[in-house]
Amino acid sequence: MVFLRVGSGQNVDPVGPDGGGRREMVPAMFIFGDSLIDNGNNNDLPSFAKANYFPYGIDFNGGPTGRFSNGYTMVDEIAELLGLPLIPPYSEASGDAVLHGLNYASAAAGILDITGRNFVSRIPFNQQIRNFQNTLNQITDNLGAMGVARAIGKSIFFVGMGSNDYLNNYLMPNYPTKNQYNAQQFADLLVQQYNQQLTTLYNLGARKFVLAGLGLMGCIPSILAQSPAGQCSEAVNQLILPFNENVKTMMNNFNTNLPGARFIYLDVTRMFREILANSAAYGFSVINRGCCGIGEIEVRLHVFHSRLLVRIGNNTSSGMHSTQQKL
Repeated sequence: MVFLRVGSGQNVDPVGPDGGGRREMVPAMFIFGDSLIDNGNNNDLPSFAKANYFPYGIDFNGGPTGRFSNGYTMVDEIAELLGLPLIPPYSEASGDAVLHGLNYASAAAGILDITGRNFVSRIPFNQQIRNFQNTLNQITDNLGAMGVARAIGKSIFFVGMGSNDYLNNYLMPNYPTKNQYNAQQFADLLVQQYNQQLTTLYNLGARKFVLAGLGLMGCIPSILAQSPAGQCSEAVNQLILPFNENVKTMMNNFNTNLPGARFIYLDVTRMFREILANSAAYGFSVINRGCCGIGEIEVRLHVFHSRLLVRIGNNTSSGMHSTQQKL
């Protein structure tokens, strides 16, 4: 049996279930995405894209969970800012654990179902949406359609998709995609599908969306490792620009044409540039190497994927993923 806390945002359980004074700004948060925000949905899959072992989670209370980080991910930080507890993975949650939402994200997942097949099993965005619909059916049985619709409409839907469609599809030599589409054509294909998927979530009751754009993927350590000089790939950075622009246009159309919808764009590229330009101010001392691994810039690829090998220090990423700055 599952339940969703029903209420009106800031008036919902103002001190939280532990009485610790946490003010909940929204009833719940539902999360869709890839390894940047996966928190354990791949743990029991026959997949190479897993992070449920050390040294992942070395700075997380309780150790490895399936997060591709030493500690928190972006959505963990957002949940705390919203006054919510950490959102559990769909694969493990039941009963009261889903009171504040679920995380459906899956490492290696993409907007396109075919993306990430090098890792064997993963949960593409289409299946993540079906999993949310399954959750919706369960909570509707308990609360009734009107109560669920009210709570879902006030909840945050965080979606971070698209990076694997480039890194583990378009840029992969064993995929034909690059020979079939130029940069603009591929961005158009992705956002056409993305539009349909987000419209499905809207039709299921979602109203408040945060969409994360793609960051400077040409500057992540796994791409730097392919450069003899360890430099960013401007070709990769330019490749993803049409996608981000298409997403912004799509969101403007949604905000104009979908009654009650509110879409907010999270400019990850701008955030990335800010951290690179002012790394010391953000507590990072190394910005041009992975946190760990082997090779000149400390990146190790294991079946097309970077893996953490040693304790994380003050680095900005782990080959492909962000690092929580260790205080």
